[in-house]
Amino acid sequence: MNRLCDMEPRVMDDEMLKLAVGEQGPRDEAGQLAKQEGILFKDVLSLQLDFQNILRIDSLWQFENLRKLQLDNNVIEKIEGLENLTHLVWLDLSFNNIEAIEGLDTLVNLEDLSLFNNRISKIDSLDALAKLQVLSLGNNQIGNMMNIIYLRRFKDLRTLSLSGNPVAEAEDYRTCICAYLPDLVYLDFRRIDDQTKELAEMKHQYSVDELKHRESLMQARLEDERARREELAEHEDKFVIICLNIFEYGLKQQEKRKAELDTFMGCVQEAVQEKQEQGKHKIAKFEEKHLLSLSSIRDESELTNFEIKMAEYSEDITELANVLMTLEMQLVEQLEETINMFERNIIDLVGLFVENVQSLMAQCRDLENHHHEKLLEIAISTLEKIVKGELDEDLPDAVRSLFVDKDTIVNAVGASHDIHLLKIDNREDELVTRVNSWCAHLVDKIHKDEIMRNRRRVKEINQYIDHVQSELDSLECSDLLD
Repeated sequence: MNRLCDMEPRVMDDEMLKLAVGEQGPRDEAGQLAKQEGILFKDVLSLQLDFQNILRIDSLWQFENLRKLQLDNNVIEKIEGLENLTHLVWLDLSFNNIEAIEGLDTLVNLEDLSLFNNRISKIDSLDALAKLQVLSLGNNQIGNMMNIIYLRRFKDLRTLSLSGNPVAEAEDYRTCICAYLPDLVYLDFRRIDDQTKELAEMKHQYSVDELKHRESLMQARLEDERARREELAEHEDKFVIICLNIFEYGLKQQEKRKAELDTFMGCVQEAVQEKQEQGKHKIAKFEEKHLLSLSSIRDESELTNFEIKMAEYSEDITELANVLMTLEMQLVEQLEETINMFERNIIDLVGLFVENVQSLMAQCRDLENHHHEKLLEIAISTLEKIVKGELDEDLPDAVRSLFVDKDTIVNAVGASHDIHLLKIDNREDELVTRVNSWCAHLVDKIHKDEIMRNRRRVKEINQYIDHVQSELDSLECSDLLD
């Protein structure tokens, strides 16, 4: 292999990238100006970094719009650092020291990939490259013909290079490739003629037909599993939607309860204020007469007239007490009716909220039950694949440890289902208990507040009446002393 040995291996950095971008830019006056002012990496569409003795790919994340990248003739050992190059169409990694195909999962637009002259022994990890048309893997260490079968998934693949690999030394190499990849146009830089295609089809028809049958069965299983997974995802989406509905409905109902409470408090305040104004008016009229009455009593010299005026004033005090108490009783009756109406309304609102929340939670349970059934089906199907050695996915060790036997996986899925149901039940209980507790506490507080308000008002009336009565009594005592 052609390798650079006269300089130290390098890692990509900004200095290297700026130099490469500047050298590859236009040479005219505009190019010189761009070179002076600097070129934004995100505007670069093509980048050439060959023969740089690069050991590790790095710092390419800024080239977000790059379409063509040339990294051939370096000493790169690992494919990495390409995650952000999602617009890349052409990638050349030929003449490097790469041993495994990896790090290409995000390059979904890649059409042309060259890994010529590396140390690759297995073709894999290309699944994301659905648009792949040209694949160059010549001069590597690929020896197993099963690698060719892997390439059948790339429906747009038209050009393939495998010369220089052990697999290419097989006697029927060319016909085998043509039989298993019937849509290829070029193999090892030579066009595949019709005669070769016909010969390949005749020679390998039985094997290809058997492979197609297995692929058809596998595809059916994959589609069935995909449908189950999509159904699971749909259930999860529905579950999220229901949770959002509960949240939004809760907010709306909270606003309704707040509006109901605000209206009630407004009515209470208005009623209390109205009775207070009426009471103040009665007291003001009494006070006006009160001063005159006291003055008249003090000035009275005749005992008989004095007693008559004292009796009249005492009746006025009694009448005022009765009027104030009557106003308070009217207010009590009015507020009792208002409180009872509010209590009915708020209990109805809370009851409706609880009913709808329970209905939505029931939907959550139905979805969880259905999700459990589908998950159990997938789990058992996965267990069967593991037993048969047909599972292509790499499962985490913690997950794989569950797939010991059917009882173990059924118990694990069942335990997960029980936990989910318990969480739904607990959340429902929490919501219902909280809103019912809030309602009971609110109603109880309103009743207690009204009792305390009434007691304070009665006390105020009694204190005032006692005060004016004591003034009258003091006049009577002074008269007796005289």
